[in-house]
Amino acid sequence: MTKIDKLEKAAKAQAEAEFLELIEIDSPSWGEQAIAKVLLRKLKELGMETQQDETGNIYGYLPGNASLPPILLSAHMDTVEPSKGKKAIIEPDGTIRSAGAAVLGADCVAGLVEILQGIRLVQASGLPHRPVEIIFSVAEETYCEGLEKFDFSKVKSKDSYVLDLTGKIGTAARRAPTLVSFCATIKGRAAHAGMEPKKGINAIAIMAGLLAKIPQGHLDTETTCNVGIIQGGMMINIVPESCTIKGEVRGYNHEKVMDITRKIERLTKETATAAGAGAEFSHKVHIRSYETPAKSGAAQRFLEACRKLGLSGELTETFGGSDQNPLSQHGLQGLVLSNGMYKMHTTEEYTTSEDLWQGSRLAAALILSEV
Repeated sequence: MTKIDKLEKAAKAQAEAEFLELIEIDSPSWGEQAIAKVLLRKLKELGMETQQDETGNIYGYLPGNASLPPILLSAHMDTVEPSKGKKAIIEPDGTIRSAGAAVLGADCVAGLVEILQGIRLVQASGLPHRPVEIIFSVAEETYCEGLEKFDFSKVKSKDSYVLDLTGKIGTAARRAPTLVSFCATIKGRAAHAGMEPKKGINAIAIMAGLLAKIPQGHLDTETTCNVGIIQGGMMINIVPESCTIKGEVRGYNHEKVMDITRKIERLTKETATAAGAGAEFSHKVHIRSYETPAKSGAAQRFLEACRKLGLSGELTETFGGSDQNPLSQHGLQGLVLSNGMYKMHTTEEYTTSEDLWQGSRLAAALILSEV
């Protein structure tokens, strides 16, 4: 075994061990304090200047070649439920799975590890590199709430890479949607369902009419709508006075998503008024759509790094959100990189030792890139 082979084997083992260490730390959304403490220590050991804001987000800066512009690497610290007591098993082929009833936590511990290990590979190489900024965010899984409160005035980078996409290393999404949630309530009138039903206004019946008017599923090739929750009534012998639905609209065209949301609001009020009922409607824009050009510096740097490493270098799109959405709103052009996680948001989630290694190599290549 050559010296290079030994170094590669040691680096692979380090990435795997660090992954196993971090996934065993409980880190639900808004409960990332324990993992943040460990990550701050690791970043300081790498010689990075670090800050943690009141929300819990971690910012780090590593000086580099001042003639090259800095880049930002990011991953989130929280995991979806069920997350308590995460454990992992490693199969003979290097597949890493959950050993219990909890998720594995590769979403997004794989990204955290690949960033840390990528910086270590750069430092071990002794080669000059561009300055590096990192953000490890809290509460990404709750629609990027953590970065909503982040102070972006400290960020120097114009390009960003968020390691938070399912699939093999070497794939990156350059487009993601707007996501708007909505809540519509019909206010009817209660009455005894057996003795005087005509004195009531049945909110559930009115809501059924409204639901028939709201298109759902794919509205076109770039827009979807879904009603996922319906709540109403108190007892079967009472004409229900209230019924509420909750849903979402998402799509690549922000204005189109907002137009559809406004249409649902109008239908809610018109349907209620026609039946002699009242209505309430609210909505929230959780993330805004973005599209990073394929010819942008961020995309071309990624493709060149993949070419050098023998990776596929595929640019694609995602219909899910990530921290790149708020990063884009603050002027950073970027991509969401696959970090080698599969079946995320389920207890069948897994990654592989090879993916962790390849993801680390890619992070290092981006930092070392002169493109």
